[in-house]
Amino acid sequence: MSEQTFPSRPTLEAVAERAGVSRATASRVVNGGAGVRAPLADRVRQAVDELGYVPNQAARTLVTRRNDAVAVVVAEPETRFFSDPFFAQQVRGISKELTAHDNQLVLLLVEGTADYDRVGRYLAGGHVDGALIFSLHAHDPLPELARKAGVPTVFGGRPGWAETERDRSALYVDCDNRGGARTAVRLLTSLGRRRIAHISGPLDQTASVDRLDGFRDVLPDCDPMLIAEGDFTPDGGERAMARLLDRCPDLDAVFAASDLMASGALRVLRQRGLRVPDDVAVVGFDDMVQVAQWTDPPLTTVRLMARLLLSGLDPRRDVPGALPLSSVITPTHLVRRRSA
Repeated sequence: MSEQTFPSRPTLEAVAERAGVSRATASRVVNGGAGVRAPLADRVRQAVDELGYVPNQAARTLVTRRNDAVAVVVAEPETRFFSDPFFAQQVRGISKELTAHDNQLVLLLVEGTADYDRVGRYLAGGHVDGALIFSLHAHDPLPELARKAGVPTVFGGRPGWAETERDRSALYVDCDNRGGARTAVRLLTSLGRRRIAHISGPLDQTASVDRLDGFRDVLPDCDPMLIAEGDFTPDGGERAMARLLDRCPDLDAVFAASDLMASGALRVLRQRGLRVPDDVAVVGFDDMVQVAQWTDPPLTTVRLMARLLLSGLDPRRDVPGALPLSSVITPTHLVRRRSA
């Protein structure tokens, strides 16, 4: 049996020869450098297309000092990451933005304590140009690891450490969690509901705290028995809803801090023979379309991270007078469906 051979990979030298230019000129064009006349640059690009040349990333990094790769670090275990559509939605949006700028997404998950060392070493190893970190919990070491690694970082969600308010270099993208929660609860009060309960997310995460604060802004005198902590999962929503009904069987509305928890709450209400929205109105948060539109009844819910990081990595920002980047808080919008 003859030994199988594979075609050799086109080299930069071959590109230069095909284009009739020096290797240095071909390298400048391939790596995005300036100073090459347009006709020569066109010949190099045509040779690249004809030969199917793909730059060697290691060699390109030496020239450009860029990896064209961004780490997406999620402070959650695999089981949570792959079962929660919220993460799929986030990573899909990040991937689209990075792909549009010819950047590679590198996914890093934190399964346990030992993973922090692994992630820290990777970030410090010069493999990526920046990091996007989300789903942080209180006292999470990831922000400090990124800082020590010297990697430009954008956080998904308002970071929870005390220095954030004073540290303008800590960039994050978040929605108006508190304002969105106020809108949701005001809807319920406008419907005449008087015993409104809240299923919060884990209170070691700022999104959960902000949504709970928004709930309390509207209902400052709410009975503490009408608040139950969940975990942003359908099962967590079920457990919290069951606790609330056991403690306060006369409740007539629920604001859940996520659509997934709201979907679990709806199951419990149905099992207890309660009609939604007739007996109990339900509002979620996130506008996870695949959740909100397929619950029964359809859920009423409240609905830039990669772009901000890529803006910070743009070499054109390294000029005098460039305006500093700032964190982004996006507004929320109430999407009315049949659950409230």
